[in-house]
Amino acid sequence: MAITMQDFQNSLETARRMDQDDPLHKWRDEFYIPTHQGEPVLYFCGNSLGLQPKTARPMIEQELKDWAQHGVEGHFEAERPWVHYHEFLTDAMAKVVGGNACEVVCMNSLTVNLHLMMVSFYRPEGRRRKILIEGGAFPSDQYAVASQARFHGLDADQVVEELQPRPGEHLLRTEDILTKVEELGDELALIMIGGVNYLTGQLYDMEAITQKGHAVGAKVGFDLAHGAGNVPLRLHDWGVDFAVWCSYKYLNSGPGGIAGCFVHENHVKGNLPRFEGWWGHSKEKRFKMEPSFEAIPSVEAWQLSNPPIFQLASLLASLKIFDQAGMSELRTKSECLTSYLEYMVVDAFGSRDLVITPSQVHERGAQLSFRIPKGGRDVLERLKQRGVICDFREPNIIRAAPTPLYNSYEDVFRFVSILKECVHELS
Repeated sequence: MAITMQDFQNSLETARRMDQDDPLHKWRDEFYIPTHQGEPVLYFCGNSLGLQPKTARPMIEQELKDWAQHGVEGHFEAERPWVHYHEFLTDAMAKVVGGNACEVVCMNSLTVNLHLMMVSFYRPEGRRRKILIEGGAFPSDQYAVASQARFHGLDADQVVEELQPRPGEHLLRTEDILTKVEELGDELALIMIGGVNYLTGQLYDMEAITQKGHAVGAKVGFDLAHGAGNVPLRLHDWGVDFAVWCSYKYLNSGPGGIAGCFVHENHVKGNLPRFEGWWGHSKEKRFKMEPSFEAIPSVEAWQLSNPPIFQLASLLASLKIFDQAGMSELRTKSECLTSYLEYMVVDAFGSRDLVITPSQVHERGAQLSFRIPKGGRDVLERLKQRGVICDFREPNIIRAAPTPLYNSYEDVFRFVSILKECVHELS
């Protein structure tokens, strides 16, 4: 059923009733909620750092215990043998991003994985040398694509093409993205876009972009830092060539948590060039220490080194929750929760003018971005003083992400009431 603003009411009783009717409300108790002056904060920053699952500590402590008990033998004798540990996360992570098991692996950090992917998928040759990204992409993505162009001896200013909204607009239109891809045609080597824009919260049509990119002969990859664990993904079905993501935002793995990587199975058994390390070598022959590399016939071939076990353990704790809650159910609640936030803001401020995130639920995830007309940083500080945690991006954007695993409708109701007070105090 489509969600409309007519489904909501601006009252605390309505918010509490929706929480009572919410089948996912129980998962809130599985997370530690920070406190402010002895009360739980209103935490709307899961798009920056997710909260800690209560199961993360015992999961990590088990690995500490196995380390103490077994030493190096923990690689094979731990409760979850470390030599195979990343495999314990594969199926759950594959469900989150819509990939097959052979296409998904947890490894490294996001930008490291992005560089590894571009080694394989950005192969400029002849006229085909351009990279298409969204204007205002997350800075690390901008640095990565520009440095890859320079690595190939190219002028990044000439090679990197940036998509820009139409004059007076904040968002990219799908038709404009597809038109740009078609215009670049046989000059386009790679499309590398953030699936969900970190600043505006806009969710791009990744399926349409992938199809159009392939139609002109380009490779297509996505940075899913704000997509994994947030929005519906079907990377395999869409035919995406590669994707990378972090896990410390919506996937709640902790600060600096291990990242993830997808490579479509059409590529995993091929002869793509890549950087290689011993953890991507044949599992059966890994400890024979042979000089020649024999790739694992999956995305695991892109692994370089054995992964950090404690980081894997914290992510595994969160993925077990995702597996039980279900991405489809989480998305259903997310759409309703974010729509309720939008409704409350419109009702409080008399219009939607503050909101720069798309109004259509299929064009956004669990985030609304507000363009604060005056004193954005001061508003953020006043929110913090009142026990509200969200974040600020230059020049005047406050981002709030009602996360379906642990945010409630009452959280949203109280947040908007406080936001209205803070904005009006500075207006």
